Amino acid sequence: MYGTMKVAIGGPLKVAFRPWVEGLENVPAEGAAILASNHLSFSDSFFLPSVLHRKVTFIAKAEYFTTPGVKGRLTAAFFKGVGQLPVDRSGARGAGEAAIKSGIEVLERGELFGIYPEGTRSPDGRLYRGKPGGLARVALATGAPVIPVAMIDTEKIQPPGKVMPKLMRPGIRIGKPLDFSRYHGMEHDRFVLRALTDEVMYEIMKLSGQEYVDMYATAAKRQIAEAAKAAKEAEKAREAEKKKAEG
Repeated sequence: MYGTMKVAIGGPLKVAFRPWVEGLENVPAEGAAILASNHLSFSDSFFLPSVLHRKVTFIAKAEYFTTPGVKGRLTAAFFKGVGQLPVDRSGARGAGEAAIKSGIEVLERGELFGIYPEGTRSPDGRLYRGKPGGLARVALATGAPVIPVAMIDTEKIQPPGKVMPKLMRPGIRIGKPLDFSRYHGMEHDRFVLRALTDEVMYEIMKLSGQEYVDMYATAAKRQIAEAAKAAKEAEKAREAEKKKAEG
C-alpha cells in the first residue's frame, strides 16, 4: 500500500513542486536509520518520503486513525498508506513512551524512522530546542545512526489562512549520519539525552540556515497565542473607549 500511495501522492508532488534535494547519498540503501528533521509544515511528511528510495515511517496522532464515518476511514487509510503510525497523545508521558516503542520497533525491522525533535511545527520558521526524550532514547536503545535533515521553505507553500498552495520549489538537505555509540548504555542519563539532542539540532541548524531559539516550540506557541489574545483584548478596550467618548 505504501508503494501505491507514494506513486499516487509523491509522483504528483514531485511534478508540481519539483523539490530539490542534496545529500541523498547519506541515506543508507538498507538497514536501520533515524531521519531527524526540522518541522516547518504539515507537508514535510510527504515531501521527504517523495524523494527517498526507501520507506520512512513517521508518528502521527491517533485521532487521524480513529475518526468515525467515511471521511474518518479515508483519512485513516491515507495515513496508513503513507507510512504513519498512530500514537495516542491524550497523556503526555504515555504518548512519549508509545512513540519511543513504535520507533524502536520500526528500527528493529531494519527500516527508516522519521522524527521531528522539536515535537511540533515551528510557529514562525525558526528552529526550536529539541525535546530529548524521543529521539535520543530511540537512538541509544537501537544504536541506529541519526541522519539530520533540513526541510527548506515548505512553510511558504501554504501559509496559515491560505487555501490554495503556492507553486514553488521547496528544498531538502540531508546531512551525514551521526554515530552515538559512545553513549551506549547511557540512555537513562538525562545529561546524555540532552547532549545527543543538542548535537543533532546543531547539525539541523547548519543544514537549514534557520535562526535557533533556545526554547521549546510548544512554549513559543503559547506565548504567541497569549500575545494575540492580549492584543485582541486591548483593541476591544480601545474600541469601547472610543464609543464611550463619542457617545
